[in-house]
Amino acid sequence: MLEILDSITQWYAANSTRLLITLVIITCYLVFRRLVFPRVEEIVTRDRLKSETLRNAIFTLNLLAVVICLALLLFTWGFDLKSLLAMSTGLIAITGVAMFANWSILSNITAFFILVAHQSYRRGNFICVIDADNFIEGYISEINLFNTKLVGENREIIIYPNNFLIARPIIVNPRVRHGVAGKVQDFQNPQATGEDK
Repeated sequence: MLEILDSITQWYAANSTRLLITLVIITCYLVFRRLVFPRVEEIVTRDRLKSETLRNAIFTLNLLAVVICLALLLFTWGFDLKSLLAMSTGLIAITGVAMFANWSILSNITAFFILVAHQSYRRGNFICVIDADNFIEGYISEINLFNTKLVGENREIIIYPNNFLIARPIIVNPRVRHGVAGKVQDFQNPQATGEDK
């Protein structure tokens, strides 16, 4: 029994710094959850978004925080540094694609968080998305992880990718509505669509 207690004491003495760093990492993760998750819930409630949006946001943030904490814990406990550097390089590349590549699925997830945090994209707002010579109009119904659902005035459903919503000019609650979709030239002549409102 004394031998077991002695070996535990020796192990603790040899790893006390690692245990302290592990405790700090876990504490930071818990503080992150305690501070950020209620803030996300507050934003989703303020913008009258659906509960599915909240679940998606919290799941994605939690996954990202767990991956970062796990990488730090592996590094602390002597995981192979070369493998960790390769993993972190991959994460940086994925983050770069997520932030800047329009074609990427990850960029839609990044755009999801921007849309959720931005007050102009509240549920029920009427928006006009201008895409080169075309436009699309509709009420914001849902903001999902990959796309946003717009509902036209005649109940048409438009599914639009999140990354395009933050990359295109948008008119929020325009004075004149021109229909669900059309050419930008219709803006100069509202009677062309027959919907001068």
